[in-house]
Amino acid sequence: MASALQGKVALVTGASSGIGEATARMLAAEGAAVALAARRVDRLRALADELAAAGAKTHVVETDVTDAGAADAAVRSTVEALGGLDVLVNNAGLMLLGPVEDADPTDWTRMIDTNLLGVLHMTRAALPHLLRSRGVIVQMSSVAGRAIVRNAAVYQATKFAVNAFSETLRQEVTERGVRVVVIEPGTTDTELGSHITHAPTKAAFLERTGRIRRLRSADVAEAVRYAVTAPPHVTVHEILMRPTDQA
Repeated sequence: MASALQGKVALVTGASSGIGEATARMLAAEGAAVALAARRVDRLRALADELAAAGAKTHVVETDVTDAGAADAAVRSTVEALGGLDVLVNNAGLMLLGPVEDADPTDWTRMIDTNLLGVLHMTRAALPHLLRSRGVIVQMSSVAGRAIVRNAAVYQATKFAVNAFSETLRQEVTERGVRVVVIEPGTTDTELGSHITHAPTKAAFLERTGRIRRLRSADVAEAVRYAVTAPPHVTVHEILMRPTDQA
């Protein structure tokens, strides 16, 4: 039996680690040709070699999603190399937690540029191709796009914004056959927490999350699989998933 995504082309941002890497593996296993996009090209090439050894067709794209021109170039390169675009997974993201008081505004700018503007840039660049293919856009949001906790104000603001943008986009394109999917994982065992620059918040986050059974990247990739392999008349618009141990 043919794999669910045989003959399809997918582009995954943030594919050099964590959820993006796991999602790229899943898409390749389902038969898709996969463009791997991120800034860490050495990691992308290693993943591309692994997937190619298993028979997958891949394309490595060095890109910075915060740059609108780079987003355009990533989509253009994918279409030229792999012949089209059917699935976009906007996964690249940063989580720089900390209190608003005495915050480093550079952290805020980095999160807004990556988590929000990166999604906007990639979506705009990919949309003409996805309208032609009647494809799928997967936005990697977070439980932080629903639930408010202290010391995460700007990170949460970016994820709430992604959710609002995605619902608006869904209303604009759903009758033209494009499906918009929002995945909202809780605490996941990735390198995201290691990027936190506010030392007390980082220590508290790592201590707290170290006590629970966190989601794994492959768990989130399974949620993506469920959504993108649904029949074309079905839009799985939103999946909220939490670790069982996370209150």
